Amino acid sequence: MQTIYPNTYHITHHGAKTGVTGSCHQLDTHHGKLLIDCGLFQGDETKPLNIDFPVKDIDALLVTHTHIDHIGRIPWLLAAGFRAPIYCTEATAKLMPMMLDDGLRLQLGMKARQRKRILNLIRCLTQPIEYGTWTSVANAYGTTADIRFQPAGHILGSSYIEVKLPDEQVLVFSGDLGPSNTPLLPDPKSPERADVLVIESTYGDKTHESIASRTERLKTLINRSLLDGGVVIIPAFSVGRTQELLFDIENMIAKSLTEDEKRAWSTIPVILDSPMAAKVTEQYRAFKKLWSQEAKTTLESGRHPLAFDQCITINTHGDHIGLVNRLKQTGEPAIVIAASGMCNGGRILNYLQALLPDSRTDVILAGYQARGTLGRDIQQGMKKVEISGEHIEVNAHIHTMSGYSAHADRNDLLAFIEDIETKPKEIRIVHGDQKAQQALGELIRQKGLAEKVTLAVDQ
Repeated sequence: MQTIYPNTYHITHHGAKTGVTGSCHQLDTHHGKLLIDCGLFQGDETKPLNIDFPVKDIDALLVTHTHIDHIGRIPWLLAAGFRAPIYCTEATAKLMPMMLDDGLRLQLGMKARQRKRILNLIRCLTQPIEYGTWTSVANAYGTTADIRFQPAGHILGSSYIEVKLPDEQVLVFSGDLGPSNTPLLPDPKSPERADVLVIESTYGDKTHESIASRTERLKTLINRSLLDGGVVIIPAFSVGRTQELLFDIENMIAKSLTEDEKRAWSTIPVILDSPMAAKVTEQYRAFKKLWSQEAKTTLESGRHPLAFDQCITINTHGDHIGLVNRLKQTGEPAIVIAASGMCNGGRILNYLQALLPDSRTDVILAGYQARGTLGRDIQQGMKKVEISGEHIEVNAHIHTMSGYSAHADRNDLLAFIEDIETKPKEIRIVHGDQKAQQALGELIRQKGLAEKVTLAVDQ
């Protein structure tokens, strides 16, 4: 379905209409066509890996950030014949080939030579743009639109995109917006103008716990692990969540512990068991110019919030399996951060398979768990789950910490809209379950923040 704006443009949602994965939005005008993101469907939303819309007359792909639900279908876009420019921020241009390489290897078992061919083409098409810089997208007939990427505060390199049409109308695509007051990345700042705002609603019906309370909860859980033994397992996305967790843990070790706690904590390893997360963390350090002022100040003080002494990186598969077996046999305290964040693949599965039956284990679910994922099953309190064909008892303590979400909550989303100087003519709500879209839409209507509110789930 598409909403038609006579004589101007129309927007078609090829994904993220009824859930939070598969983000892909097409903007058609009299001057040309743009695609915003091309993400993978995940969990219960999983669909065949193909592109079911024409691509050869699309003038450009605009990428908001590198989570797989926003970039995972790009290889299939290329297979369908897409050869236009791919615009994104500089950090996104660095991260995108890494993330896609990992996805193609893990999800499809694609060989290195095949992956290299695809990634080289993506690199050739990619045109990085600095934040805050207007760039013209053109085709053979003239300018399609001017575009500008602005910091979204979600993950490194993430952006919302301003699209200015030749008739001077401005459309804004939010991508995924980050929460306010996080320590590592600056808060997103609203655009001055958005005639039409296409905005995510992942947590459109919820509010997160505060940054202060998330740190205290994490500290309490780790202290309990030190007393009782057992492992604190944190499934985390390689980009964003992992780095926020490392930042907080380093900060606690440096500033927030009593002398007795410092002595106890000095014995607990902080294990980063995700080769991809380790590579991404290197990019976070390389792009420290994009950090928040708090994070920059920490670095200037001589501390290294993403590379501290107690943080141990596990690289090889053999070391990974050896560590899983050791923790299962000894029950010694440890903090393990591993991908994937929704427990639907990656090294986290081996830890869960080995340690979920142990009542000393704590599992902290620090991000959104999509329907149909193992993470959602664990979060909802299932006493038995299936991992690698084996039925596993869940005796571990399960915790959900919304304060580590990389997504804006209901209040953050409303604040982003309220700070737009000129009230939008229309707000289109995407990237959320039906309940979240409806709740956010109703609040926008009540506050009179737009002349018209459209829910993607109703299209």
